Amino acid sequence: MSTISLEEHLDASEPTLPDSEYSRTEKILIWAALALIATVASGLVLANEAVWDEGLKPIIWDPITKDAGAAGDAGYSPENTAIYTGSMLACVVILQALFRKANVPCDDRMTIALVVWVCLAPVMRVLEDADFFTSELDVLFISPLIHLHLAAWLVGIAVLSQWLAGKWDGQTTEKMEAKVRISLIPILMIALMFHWGLLYQPSYVVHEDMGQGWVIAGLVAAFVTLIWSFFKTQHWPAITRGLISFGSAAVVLGLSHWAQFLATPWAQESARVLETTPIWPLFVVLGLPALVCIVMYRAGIEDLRQLKLCGHEAGVLPEGVRLDVWDKAGDLTQHHPVQLLSRKGLLATPMVLAMVFGQLCDGFATMVGIDSFGYGEKHPVSNEVILLGGRLNEALGIEYGEGAWLFTLVKACLIAAIVWLFSEMKVEQRQRHFRLLIVLAVLIVGLAPGLRDIGRLTLGV
Repeated sequence: MSTISLEEHLDASEPTLPDSEYSRTEKILIWAALALIATVASGLVLANEAVWDEGLKPIIWDPITKDAGAAGDAGYSPENTAIYTGSMLACVVILQALFRKANVPCDDRMTIALVVWVCLAPVMRVLEDADFFTSELDVLFISPLIHLHLAAWLVGIAVLSQWLAGKWDGQTTEKMEAKVRISLIPILMIALMFHWGLLYQPSYVVHEDMGQGWVIAGLVAAFVTLIWSFFKTQHWPAITRGLISFGSAAVVLGLSHWAQFLATPWAQESARVLETTPIWPLFVVLGLPALVCIVMYRAGIEDLRQLKLCGHEAGVLPEGVRLDVWDKAGDLTQHHPVQLLSRKGLLATPMVLAMVFGQLCDGFATMVGIDSFGYGEKHPVSNEVILLGGRLNEALGIEYGEGAWLFTLVKACLIAAIVWLFSEMKVEQRQRHFRLLIVLAVLIVGLAPGLRDIGRLTLGV
């Protein structure tokens, strides 16, 4: 091994499967998922009472409708938690294979676009907590339906963007850019109006006492954000460009309704918990994770830049190289840029920074909400951690809080372990979508609930 170069070792090895081909594991999982869907669908038709009334309905649907009601905040059970977790993991494996074969972009730009959409979920979920949406629509904003609902919007925007402007990807002339703008901006603006008219406008009739000043300003700001985002992302792939432009505008639109609630609160079935708007939690929940991310970014940005200059992506093996072949190369890889620079370079990537920020945000938001403002925990596993923290408080003679500090500590340890795994992990080119979807799953269970918690604290709902 020592007498040959790394290039010779890699060239002598069998390359990876083409991106257009599924692996054996992917084929098995895809067919298993289709079989499961067919089985459940058949059960709903042939044995509806056993499958739905006595099976799925009390486990999945009843908690959703209860959460959407006046009482709100229905807890999770071990059963539906297991179903949601298993479904998410299966979706990660299956969707990454489908996205890879469809050649969906998988880079830092797509990561940023998806982070925006993850942020959209808690922005709208907090409005549901504030009893904004009509009774006919509010179930759409309860987990897990809110993620499925917004996923439908995401897929729709992605398909439209690719269909209308994807043929000009990679062309950088001003003439081609003008065609992209003319083709896509009007459609995205119409889609945003449809989004507003379908989800927000029906609620104005219900809340007759709410003002409209911030709503109107938010609509204007949303369209400005859409156009500004589109111009700032010149030369991005059409699909990524459409997603980040629409997603950013939708977030601005949702936040304007937060502002309207603070200015002219509408009547709530569940009533407000707080009468004031605390500001200090923002500095704890958002500020501390941001400081950690700044330190990480500064530690890794130079190595990341060097990797990009060498034509490589952090943690991703060269084109066609299998992971087992790379591992068997041993010391031959120690001077390769991917091996030398990925460990620190990954610290500055959007995917790692987003995961760290999201998990820490969730941890601090839970601690502040439970220990300082009397909120409760919905998830059974998280609640057990908090109860253990409470027992430790009693043993140590600590009278403040319910023990949610332990949850924050566990979150910090968890994300530290994830970051370490990412820094050590190498993936093949065909596995990049898999890595991205893992990040997306971590964000959904970390960043989304964290932002929801701080949103509820800010609005006092």
